[in-house]
Amino acid sequence: MSGQATSIRISRQIWDGLLGELAEARQQRQLVTYRALIERLQLPAPAMQTLVAALEHLAMLDARAGRPLRSALVISQGAERLPRTGFFECAGRLGRFNGPIDGTAAASWHAGEVARVFDYDFPEVP
Repeated sequence: MSGQATSIRISRQIWDGLLGELAEARQQRQLVTYRALIERLQLPAPAMQTLVAALEHLAMLDARAGRPLRSALVISQGAERLPRTGFFECAGRLGRFNGPIDGTAAASWHAGEVARVFDYDFPEVP
């Protein structure tokens, strides 16, 4: 998905909404699904591509600042309760994750990253 992400523009309203939703999820120590975010943010088509572009951009900002990846809080609806494989690919490009993008290594790393996000004191402005 990284090739498509660069051509998508994210409005300030969507960006601020995304940061607010993730801050609330972090405060409540909960994960949120891609679908729930798309609905709450009322993203227009192509909604998933827009959301993924925003989450990848946020991951890059967090990685540059040495923070845990807030995008780890967004998961698929499936039983595994993990992000899509593109999240792990993105984390790999950012030097945060190294390993197969599915299976126990990815699940274990994701659980650790979620715990770090929950425990990290993020600044109000990203």
